[in-house]
This record gives sequence, structure tokens and C-alpha cells, in this order.
Amino acid sequence: MFSVTLKKIKEDFSLELVTNDENRLEDILVTSTDVNRPGLQLVGYLEYFGTDRIQMIGKVETSYLAGLTPKERYSRLDEFFKCGFPCMVVARGLEIFPEMLEVAQKYGIPILRTKDVTSRILSALISYLNVELAPRVTKHGVLVEVYGEGILILGESGVGKSETALELVKRGHRLVADDVVEIRKVSDKTLFGTAPDIIRHFIEIRGVGILDVKNLYGVGSVKVTENINLVIQLEFWDQKKNYDRLGLVDEYTDILGINVPCLTIPVRPGRNLAIIVEVAAMNNRQKNMGYNAARALNERVLGR
Repeated sequence: MFSVTLKKIKEDFSLELVTNDENRLEDILVTSTDVNRPGLQLVGYLEYFGTDRIQMIGKVETSYLAGLTPKERYSRLDEFFKCGFPCMVVARGLEIFPEMLEVAQKYGIPILRTKDVTSRILSALISYLNVELAPRVTKHGVLVEVYGEGILILGESGVGKSETALELVKRGHRLVADDVVEIRKVSDKTLFGTAPDIIRHFIEIRGVGILDVKNLYGVGSVKVTENINLVIQLEFWDQKKNYDRLGLVDEYTDILGINVPCLTIPVRPGRNLAIIVEVAAMNNRQKNMGYNAARALNERVLGR
């Protein structure tokens, strides 16, 4: 199971820490992608309560608590905080009741605050957690963005993946990752790819060494993350192998349970791989828009 520290969430969303728990934030791990707005919990119904979720209150919850007497408010909050959860986030920059601060200190639960409206911070936090806690796998390859399509280039070491990526960058496309690609499944249909922080925007070219693509070609030549829309498998040309020349049959490769369109491109001297990748990206986009050139030609030949 993957996790993200509360300290990282606080920093990424610029949240204000109201309680005195700064030293503990690194040790508090969030493991659920769900964020809960406690409605029934504040009125005392605590059955089926997911204690692994971040809790968030806004104007509605605060108005309800404001209508209670201090004794009732303390009692409700005490029962709620007793269950234990990673933290409480207060939206809209609302004032925090003294009773909430007291029970938060009693049970060691941090309270964070933001000036964002409740619905906005709620959706942003859920999207963030879906990425941070997504199932992931690491692939040895190159990820580039070509005409808005995320292209994952795989192949044996020395087949020309990095050289192809460098040529694509020179042609105006963007590098996401070289050598190591971290892939995350952020939904049932979406894969995100990125590079490990330590090697982000660097590329290795044999005979030249390590290059910093961002410094060489500018910030417009790189990207931090990109969806994976197509996988291109580069392999050395095998004279005995019959390669697909029509493209009538779509091939896929499984990554984290998602089938991604896949092409096998043979490599031999004289082939311009960068142009081939560009055309493959445009053709994949065309297929997604409902036009398949191979099938259109086949229908013409068959006279249909």
C-alpha cells in the first residue's frame, strides 16, 4: 500500500497548521484517496466510519456546530475525534472552535486550515491523492510527448531510445523521462508517467554523456508528467521476422491492468526513428478520432 506524509500534503497545498503538531506531520501517513465531510458523524452516527480518511469541514458543518451549546459541541467533537483519523482540514479560513482545539490536542490529531472554498479544496485534494497513492510500476524506457500524445518508447539497451528522444526534442517535442519511467494508474483508463526526481530532465547519450535537456533546449522542451497513450517497442531488425506492413490488427500491451495500444518498430541503419514516432503519434490520434487509414484502404480494395 502506498502512502503520502501529511507534511507533504501541507506543503503542496500551502495549508496553515493550527495545532502544535509540526514535528509529527512527517510521521502521519495518509493511505486513502477519499476525503470525508463529517455530517452524520457530527450528529453522533459513527457506524461504518472510515478512520483512514482525511476529514474536512466547511461552512455547513461549522454552522451546525455553532448552533450547539459549548457542552454539546465538546461532547460531539470528543466522540468524533476519539475515532482517530489523519487530520482535520478547515476550509474557507473559518474560525476554529476552542472545543475542537481542545479535543484535537487530547487525541493528537492535527488541524489544518485553508482559505479555499470547501468544494474546490475537496476535489483538488482527492485528485492529488489519486495520483500520489496510485498503483505504480517502473519501466526501463523513454517517455516523450509528441503532438500531445504520450509515447512510451521501450526496447533493449543500445537500440536508440535516448537518441530518438533527443531528436524529437530538437523537432519541438517534449521529454518527460529517460532511462527510468515511473508509471502510475490514476484511474481505470488513465496511466501517468514521470521521471524520478533525481534524474528528471537528464538524458544519457552514449559517447557524449549526461545532458541536461532543460538547460540545453529550454523549459519548453521538458514536461513533468504525461498520460501514456501509445507504447512503441523498438527492436533490432530481424531478417527472419515478418513485420506488420498494413496495421489492420491493433496490438496492445498490458500495463497495470490497462491495455495500451502498442507498435513494434524494427531498427536498422537509415531509418529515421524520430519521424516514425511522430507519424505513429498522429496516426494514433487519428484512430482515437475514429479514422483508421489501413481499414479505409482495405475497404477501397475490397470495393465496399
